[in-house]
Amino acid sequence: MKIVVIGDALVSSRTLIEAVQVMNLGEEEKEIIAYEWYSDLTKDEFQEHILDIERNGPDNVIIPKGILLDLKDADYLFCHYAPVSSEMIQVAPKLKMVGTCRGGLENVNIKILREKSIPLIHVIRNADPVADFTLGLMLAETRNIARAHCAIKNGKWEKSFSNDSYKTILTNQTVGVVGAGYIGKQLIKRLNGLNVPVLVFDPFVNQDNFRRLGLVASFVDSLEQLFKESDIVSLHMRVTPDTKHIINKDLLNLMKPSSYLINSARADLIVESDLLDILQRKGIAGAALDVNWTEPLMSDSPWLSLTNVTLTPHIAGDTIDAIPKSPFLLKDVVNEYLKTGYSDMIIK
Repeated sequence: MKIVVIGDALVSSRTLIEAVQVMNLGEEEKEIIAYEWYSDLTKDEFQEHILDIERNGPDNVIIPKGILLDLKDADYLFCHYAPVSSEMIQVAPKLKMVGTCRGGLENVNIKILREKSIPLIHVIRNADPVADFTLGLMLAETRNIARAHCAIKNGKWEKSFSNDSYKTILTNQTVGVVGAGYIGKQLIKRLNGLNVPVLVFDPFVNQDNFRRLGLVASFVDSLEQLFKESDIVSLHMRVTPDTKHIINKDLLNLMKPSSYLINSARADLIVESDLLDILQRKGIAGAALDVNWTEPLMSDSPWLSLTNVTLTPHIAGDTIDAIPKSPFLLKDVVNEYLKTGYSDMIIK
């Protein structure tokens, strides 16, 4: 059995190897071949390649040198941020599974995997950190926590803010969750614990499996209904050709003047100019964004002049343990799938 792993600057090939060694892939002797994808860079230097693959996809970045030869007889491929390109999949006729352990799937050519009927195990390495952070963004924005702190640091004792006429506790607000994948489910679990009413829009989720997990939410039939009825809208989707810019002025204009938009997923889900416009004219109470269309923000960015937005620098999933240990989460999910034939985190 031949297994190819690809390490990078955030998840070492050594950790991937250790995780693979305790996967229940069969009784055959394992031959594990390790490759690197910019593993010699610092975290900050690697950010350039993260943005490159997220924006341009796996077929438009450099793949590890020599890997195509080893993939010709590989049974499994596991990675973190490295590309899983069309070319890599096409040369691997024996491939039984691909596994990746990061937040999105922009690094994988899912279309070709589906054409080849190769299952993809997608473990969101930082689901819990992102869910925690998203809840924090809701509280920070609706209760002006970050703005009050910033004012004090700048010598002002601010107690009045643009959302004063709307301020209330979280349990008095209905949170609309767009996308009930792994991160969405983790957020809903937290909201359930706080007795916060939840609406969900996700046409792909299995509602029976959702409820078997003990989660409580009302499913709506359309994004329009969710945007109309929610006090807080939180986005938890991948960016695909179908979802890019799906949040536009038509949906934003359906929101209540007292409502908020939270985005800890991907900036390109939203039409930037449309969100800027509605915030500038106070059409909604506010927004909290951990992702932006330009990272880092330029000093003349219009986002910096708004008084009704909380901004953070794409750190929702950044904890000391979530990323480096993610291959062991991948190991658990692979073993569960091989044992039961089912997983919430498999894409076929």
